[in-house]
Formats: sequence, C-alpha cells, structure tokens
Amino acid sequence: MQPDTSCERIDPEYISSLVSGLPDEDAILRLSNIFHALRSGPRLKMMYLLLEKEMCVCELELALGMSQSSISHNLRTLRQLDLVRSRKKGRFVVYSLADEHVQMLLELSRKHVTGCIS
Repeated sequence: MQPDTSCERIDPEYISSLVSGLPDEDAILRLSNIFHALRSGPRLKMMYLLLEKEMCVCELELALGMSQSSISHNLRTLRQLDLVRSRKKGRFVVYSLADEHVQMLLELSRKHVTGCIS
C-alpha cells in the first residue's frame, strides 16, 4: 500500500527516524507477552501485594482466597517473564518483584488509572 504523499503533515525522514527507534521484534514480542500476562486480575493483585512486601505462597493464598496450585501457576508465569523473583528464606520460598522497573510500572499504572477516574 502506497502512502498518501499529498498529506502536508508527512515528513518521510522524521517518520523514518521514529520507526528506526522502535523496539526490535524480540522486544515487541516480550512486551506483548508481559502485557498479555498482566491482563489477569489475580496476577495483578499478586504483583500489587508484592509491591508492598515479599510474600510466600501461603500468604498469597490467604490474601487472595485462591488455591495454592493456582497461585503457584500464576507465579510461575510471572517468574518466566522476569516480573517476579523467588528466593529461599528458611523453609519458605518468598516472592518479590523482580526490580525497580516492575515496581515503577505498577506504581505508574495505578496513578494512571486513579488519575483518570473522576
């Protein structure tokens, strides 16, 4: 499909520079997978709880009223996407957000949503 070059707003060089600055296809796929995973209410709730403190599966089970297997399945998905990390603490495995980028994503998303509600 040929672009409409009669449009006076078109600056082909500028558009080309914008396109060259897009993330590569691997990054786009990874981002798409992350946003797809975050479509899940239970996963988002887990992540917002982990924003406040690291937690084990039994704490998440109590907080969310979900089964241990369901929580473990969701945590596995979040770990595979490097959104959540786990570590052994005594006889428990505790989960936390992967890094400050994930924390910022959650905080900014919450601000965006609460800021848009009138």
